Amino acid sequence: MTGTSTALLTDHYELTMVAAALRDGTAERRCVFETFARRLPNGRRYGVVGGTARVIEAIGRFTFGDDELARLSDVLDPATIEWLAGYRFTGDIDGYAEGELYFPGSPLFTVRGTFAEAVVLETLVLSILNHDSAIVSAGARMVSAANGRPMIEMGGRRTHEEAAVASARAAYLAGFATTSNLEAGRRYGIPTAGTSAHAFTLLHDSEHAAFRAQVDAVGTDTTLLVDTYDITAGIETAIEVAGTSLGAIRIDSGDVGVLARQARAQLDSMGARNTRIVVSGDLDEYAIAALRAEPVDAYGVGTSLVTGSGSPTAGMVYKLVEVDGRPVAKRSSHKESRAGRKAALRRHKPTGTALEEVVYVVGAPVEEGPHDRQLHAPLMRGGEPVDLPTLDDSRQRLREGLVSLPWEGLKLSQGEPAIPTINVEK
Repeated sequence: MTGTSTALLTDHYELTMVAAALRDGTAERRCVFETFARRLPNGRRYGVVGGTARVIEAIGRFTFGDDELARLSDVLDPATIEWLAGYRFTGDIDGYAEGELYFPGSPLFTVRGTFAEAVVLETLVLSILNHDSAIVSAGARMVSAANGRPMIEMGGRRTHEEAAVASARAAYLAGFATTSNLEAGRRYGIPTAGTSAHAFTLLHDSEHAAFRAQVDAVGTDTTLLVDTYDITAGIETAIEVAGTSLGAIRIDSGDVGVLARQARAQLDSMGARNTRIVVSGDLDEYAIAALRAEPVDAYGVGTSLVTGSGSPTAGMVYKLVEVDGRPVAKRSSHKESRAGRKAALRRHKPTGTALEEVVYVVGAPVEEGPHDRQLHAPLMRGGEPVDLPTLDDSRQRLREGLVSLPWEGLKLSQGEPAIPTINVEK
């Protein structure tokens, strides 16, 4: 994707607004746009910011070359085409770091620039942040439910090919150990893993022959899929072929909790006490939590992860909150926004447990306590990216954030956000 223009990853109406603003002279007014979520998805206690680094990189490629301008020449006037030909974002962006927790009203991504240069970024910003934040938020719940057991992302076949790559990155940010997606491995350095599907077993004349071929190719520290026919017979064949040093077996169907217990007893009775049990097959955070007491060593998750486990978007919006230093706000019923450029801090107990999120208007800061932490960080200055945390740094940030939540905030049951959001007026 490097070098490819992102300028047409937008909505037509963004450019219609630019054209009208150029015509009436309002395009150069200095504006502030904020991205936030009015509420968390149903049943969620917290959200996780994902996709920040991808947004910043994509903004750097938001330029209009000859191909893009040719596509727009029949829908925009010459003056607008000329303006777009020289477009490059030159403003400033602040926001929550990737991997940071967020709550309703958190000012996650603040864009400052002229109206024209900032408004055209709306769709690009929201498409990335809404998708990646939804996936990493779902993934974080799954990782918490797994309680330290490794998670494997394997959802590439259940979503758009580019969404699959972004989802693999978001899953790794959430704490998944590996992905099956090789392009995600190439782009982001995420560890990849994979062995075989049922088709490989069916290809061979016997399960024994299939297992032998796999072990001969990759060694005994592999994972054999044992439920193509009969699991009990499959496990017996797997140990017969690979010996008691077999790395793992995978169960992909049925009542995996019951089957895992039976498999553990069978493996132990055969002397394969160190052979791990991996389960997959339509798992989500609730299924994973239900398996916590079972002898499962790792989980493979696909569909539920890449679809946000029922919440495929984070519900974020991108709203104009300030024009030439004057606060502005939308008052539509159920779609309100708060006027003015804002920042936020998170208050904590001396023990490190989060207490509340305080959102305040920039220029009217609130008094900071000894355990408070400011949440905004510079992301771009003058259109140039500021040094951003690495993906591994962001993983660590998320781990620390989850540890800071009150215990109730990690529950999977319905409830209020883990901590309240306090909006401080001027």
